[in-house]
Amino acid sequence: MKKIMIALLSLFLAFATLQAAENTDSFTLKTIEGKTLHVRGTENGLLFKELKGKVVFLEFWGTHCPPCLMSIPHYIDLTKKYGDKMAMVAVEVQGTTEAQLKAFARQKGMNYTVVPQREAMDFVNYVARRAGWHGSIPFLIILDQRGNFVTAQAGLLPEDALAGVIQQLDKIEKKKAAKSAAPAPENNSSK
Repeated sequence: MKKIMIALLSLFLAFATLQAAENTDSFTLKTIEGKTLHVRGTENGLLFKELKGKVVFLEFWGTHCPPCLMSIPHYIDLTKKYGDKMAMVAVEVQGTTEAQLKAFARQKGMNYTVVPQREAMDFVNYVARRAGWHGSIPFLIILDQRGNFVTAQAGLLPEDALAGVIQQLDKIEKKKAAKSAAPAPENNSSK
């Protein structure tokens, strides 16, 4: 009986450890608008449940960072032009309060998703650990429509380069969709 109890306890502990490991790759982020984003770490990237099917630009930035401020108009324009194909998620990491961040976003006309640091610390630490990011901002991660990692960049990127990435990933995705929708070739062997 003692061996059975020890075996059951061991099995329970193994299951609990597995569950805890799985849960560390899932995050819930609250935006300054009160919306919720569900993010799951995958083998090849990050999957934003609410943004599935879109190219995701995930930027870690700050309200007191000059290059970060210069990128805001780029992201506003890209969201206007490609909002059906891409989503911008900006996670503020300089500790600006949520009230200050809301006012800042409104003043700058930010038309994309903004997440305060307070709502994202576990997620920020997870990304930093996985990406080898040491805190320099702006830090941009680009994910394709399936949540797969495409590239990461510290520093400011020009708007036309970002638009080019969206266009290229859109072409690739359309080719994949066409390929998977094409009927299988028939076997025309003669008798």
